[in-house]
Amino acid sequence: MPSRDAHLQFEKWAREYGPIYSLMLGTKCLIVISTPEAAKELLDRRSRIYSDRQDMYIGQTLCSGGLRGYEPRWRMSRKMIHGLLNVVTSKRYLHYQMLENRQMLYQLLNDPDGFLKHIRRYSNALTTTMVFGWRTATYEDPKMKQLFDGFSEFSAINQTGTAAIVDFFPWLGQRLPDFVLPTQRKAKELHKHEKALYLSHWMRAKQEAEDGTIKPCFCMGMYEAQKQEQFSDEQAAYIGGTLLEAGSDTTSSTLYAFVQAMLLFPDVQRKAQVKIDRVIGPERMPVMDDISDLPYIRSFTQNDEYMGYFIPAGAGILHNVWSIHMDPKRQPNPREFNPDRYKGDEQSLGDAASNPDPLKRDVYTFGAGRRICPGIHVAERSLFLAMSRILWAFDIAPALDPVTKGPIIPDPDRLTQGFVCMPEEYPARITPRSKERADHVIKEWKDAEKTNLDMKAKQWVQNPLA
Repeated sequence: MPSRDAHLQFEKWAREYGPIYSLMLGTKCLIVISTPEAAKELLDRRSRIYSDRQDMYIGQTLCSGGLRGYEPRWRMSRKMIHGLLNVVTSKRYLHYQMLENRQMLYQLLNDPDGFLKHIRRYSNALTTTMVFGWRTATYEDPKMKQLFDGFSEFSAINQTGTAAIVDFFPWLGQRLPDFVLPTQRKAKELHKHEKALYLSHWMRAKQEAEDGTIKPCFCMGMYEAQKQEQFSDEQAAYIGGTLLEAGSDTTSSTLYAFVQAMLLFPDVQRKAQVKIDRVIGPERMPVMDDISDLPYIRSFTQNDEYMGYFIPAGAGILHNVWSIHMDPKRQPNPREFNPDRYKGDEQSLGDAASNPDPLKRDVYTFGAGRRICPGIHVAERSLFLAMSRILWAFDIAPALDPVTKGPIIPDPDRLTQGFVCMPEEYPARITPRSKERADHVIKEWKDAEKTNLDMKAKQWVQNPLA
């Protein structure tokens, strides 16, 4: 197994060995599935037997309470998350999404070189607001920094050879001391800090729920559920923490890749802006009601035994998402950023995921089966608002080399390593499309500050749509 860019090797093996192949990793068998049909049949239709996880000694035992198997605590938390983040109840958070979007645009206008940190603050603030009831006002927030540092450290730990060995042979980690396995010591330390972060978030939200001061959020419902189900504060903390991780990292990574795609494919950017201008005009920004009139922009967010294969009991299943997306039989020129390939597809991401025809599902990034991302529709709203409004307000172009004055073109194949990949850091030029649009961005944020923000606490007042 390569230590970097394993997705490329999995794609290569899929071309050589077919849509389903197996790997022996120590004593464990890993089955790799690389077609939409296989994913639909195994992960969706046979989800009862493909919803568990293989044991991961580092990831489950030492490092994170969020990587649970298909056991009663996971099923209980999943049921709760679905009940509080379904299509209907999650609409109460749309107001927050609109407000945080205004701040992101304002920050991009005033500090365009810091676009990565503004994107990360946006995604983290959305998540903390929806999950815990308070927002991340600045990128310098220490708890946000701890969260993203934890992502990097967790990825680094899981890429070490030691982590792989003890995952394959967990008895080694159980018997050998930490000084022999330094990765094990680092994992325990990370878990201690992670647990403290998630508990502090949950206990603050719980106290506000008891005081009656909590704003509409996921934890408001979880507080009531805890009184009925009697689950522990640690379990509640990890339910909230899992949502915090998922919402903060994936949304920001997608938006960061979107900015890179716009500077690498300027013709797509121009075409999108023409369509936005035709529907929206220069006087206002896009809103969620515009999504049906902007299908081109919505397309930015899309991009046992089976067929004679014997799948042994206990084998792990790897959903080879990269190979599915990069299959030229499925989409001609898959490496080209081309929203037109989804022309005529009016499905939401959630509708596409549940479509019985696997060839009519647009993207597989949100998972499948009983472990599909429960916040898929929340993510779609956040991404549509961010992408459409960035394109409405700004032009995105390559940064210029200070010496040669030539454009700096990032390599799209240079990705960070870990559970959630994103482009390695790159510079970009983000400039307002006109003074009028810049003024509109400023006005939108100043109005939000005046009407909806407690200036002292830097927190939103009660959600008027709740």
